[in-house]
Amino acid sequence: MTVFFQITATTVLALAVCVGAVLYFRNVRTQRPPVGVFNGRDIFLMMGFVLALPYIYLTLPGPVLPVVLALVFAGGLSVGYQPLIANGRLRWTLIAVLIASVLLLHMAFGGTRPPYWVANSVVVLLVVVSATNLQVQGGMRLKNVAWFLLALTVYDAFFAAVIPLTQELSDAVQGYPYAPAAGLRLTEDAGAVVGMGDLLAYALFTTAAYKAYGKPGLWTGIVLVTLFGAVAPMATLHIVTAVTDSAPTLIPAQVFFGPAAFIGYLVLRRRGPERRMVDVLFHRAPAPVARQTPSLDAAARPVG
Repeated sequence: MTVFFQITATTVLALAVCVGAVLYFRNVRTQRPPVGVFNGRDIFLMMGFVLALPYIYLTLPGPVLPVVLALVFAGGLSVGYQPLIANGRLRWTLIAVLIASVLLLHMAFGGTRPPYWVANSVVVLLVVVSATNLQVQGGMRLKNVAWFLLALTVYDAFFAAVIPLTQELSDAVQGYPYAPAAGLRLTEDAGAVVGMGDLLAYALFTTAAYKAYGKPGLWTGIVLVTLFGAVAPMATLHIVTAVTDSAPTLIPAQVFFGPAAFIGYLVLRRRGPERRMVDVLFHRAPAPVARQTPSLDAAARPVG
């Protein structure tokens, strides 16, 4: 029961954020920042931010951490859903209701009951959907996402096996509202939680793949997220538990998904150049790569 529930719940959460991000991409246009084209420097800066963020959170006093997370969630929702709700007063009212509902349900039911986790998961999924589209519509390409996820694989493995930073951050938010994760806990033994970073990785890859290659990219993303983002990590958790008779504290999902996503990018790349946002907006194929080929006249023309 526990294995089936955890795999099912994880798969539903992972696919929900991917489908939500793609639907947003298809129907909503964000205001594109003047960042130009993503390159290796941008990936380096993103990884620096990912590395620094847990340390920043861990330096905060316990009661301050949920306040900071609530402000981060509210800011992400405001920026991401401005194109949908242009009226600032209405948008902030709805955001306040969402943020307050998480706190009230946490106070009423505690941090392990379904009502709190449903409300918190809704907020986290909405934030990830908007953050994904701000990046992908802002110029991030599938190539950038693939290399970022490969770097994230090394990060996840190192900070799970060598320096338990990920586990420390997870312990730090225990007992407080606004957990940076989505999930559901039915009983003490039946629960499934997916970190916000993992959800962002799944949504980024699927949405960027859809932007780049249309339906083939979308289905590639969905299959890889299901098999290597949801099923493989959870199955490994239970296999290791059964073999060693001891449950590991953490299974880094990106160790499975990152390499699979990079291979998926290499396979999709064989279809040709990626579509850009301008190609998506005007429903046209990407411009073919120009190749220098001598004409027959030039070949027949005498030299000298």
